[in-house]
Parts: sequence; structure tokens; C-alpha cells
Amino acid sequence: MHCMKLLGQWLMARDFDRQVAEVQVRVAILNGYTALGIPVTKAVG
Repeated sequence: MHCMKLLGQWLMARDFDRQVAEVQVRVAILNGYTALGIPVTKAVG
């Protein structure tokens, strides 16, 4: 939740459907950053 708030504490959209879309975009951005931070590991041997 802390990371969600770093992208903006309030929703800009007023319509509920647009608020849902705005939150989905924020989650997609966070998932992208998380994917960049996960190391790719390979088994040795």
C-alpha cells in the first residue's frame, strides 16, 4: 500500500469506472517495477 501511495495519494478520476481503471494502471506500473527487480537465476550443474 505504501508503494501505491508513492504514485499519488488521491485518485484524479471522479467516475467510479475510471477510478478502477486508474488503480489498475498503477498496479500494472508497480508490477513492471517489481519484474525489473527480480533476478533471473539459472541452475548450475
